[in-house]
Amino acid sequence: MKEAAIEAYLVKKVKEIGGIAYKFVSPAHRGVADRIVVLPEGGVVFVELKAAHGVLSPLQEVFARNMQRLGQNYIVLKSKEEVDAFVKAVSRSRS
Repeated sequence: MKEAAIEAYLVKKVKEIGGIAYKFVSPAHRGVADRIVVLPEGGVVFVELKAAHGVLSPLQEVFARNMQRLGQNYIVLKSKEEVDAFVKAVSRSRS
């Protein structure tokens, strides 16, 4: 499955639970996550999307480490099943 299809699915599933999956583009800082998912009640997650066998680029790895160092929520999703598990987990954490 292509990355674009997984990304579109994420946007749809996040919307279904009342959140927004903003497209994140930062021309001055390459390697940022694809989406910033903003959840009801204040949760925010930086989401990188990849095709099934995709790997993070070196700049994406730097971004991931920086987010982890700063205590931010960051995740890489590679399939619709992983999107479903992510949405279920963030939904469960709100209930």
